[in-house]
Amino acid sequence: MEFTKTNNGFVKYDEQGRVIAEITYSTTSNPNVVVADHTFVDSSLRGQGVAGKLLDALVKDMAEQNKKIIATCSYVVKKFQEDSSFDFINAEK
Repeated sequence: MEFTKTNNGFVKYDEQGRVIAEITYSTTSNPNVVVADHTFVDSSLRGQGVAGKLLDALVKDMAEQNKKIIATCSYVVKKFQEDSSFDFINAEK
């Protein structure tokens, strides 16, 4: 699944240009840390692992920029707590 990179995350559009999945982040006073603050997946895509793919895209992008992530979005908080493979990017570890 392909996502479009935006100024503050990744998004998937449908054929009509509507957002059907996205993950967003905001910057912090520390230029090396962002806050993952929102994940959305349309009901038509749920159960297909789309949220995980969005998170993977964000993690890859931030790792390439040598940035860490603070999770405030409930989905990202849960994934960071459950999966230690995210520890390298988790700014709170």
